[in-house]
Amino acid sequence: MPETEEFVATGRRKTSVARIRMTPGTGKIDINGRSFEDYFPTVPLQNVVLQPLQTAKAVNAYDLSINATGGGIMGQAGAAQLAIARALLQVDVNFRSTLKAEGLLRRDPRMKERKKSGQPGARKRFQFSKR
Repeated sequence: MPETEEFVATGRRKTSVARIRMTPGTGKIDINGRSFEDYFPTVPLQNVVLQPLQTAKAVNAYDLSINATGGGIMGQAGAAQLAIARALLQVDVNFRSTLKAEGLLRRDPRMKERKKSGQPGARKRFQFSKR
């Protein structure tokens, strides 16, 4: 039985983590056991996830199995985008220049600022009363 080549990568965004398994195939994508269009219902979210594949011109070349946890749907889409870009680098190192030019290999470091004690939120203060 011939062993198919499998590329595994991880991407993160805010508190979301996406782990992907990429195998050569026909372009089938499933996320957490659901279809791609079902999990990411809007076209902008789908475009975020597919951007690395479109940049590398490999949209229907690989089957993706994505496990996304934590955060919201936008964070999970960003995490999946980074994971796909990292997996494409394992496939072919020559993709690096095109992916890097699009900014797809950089992890977005922005995180939610923590709430501080004595305040209702991260920056907001309780109402000040002079008298």
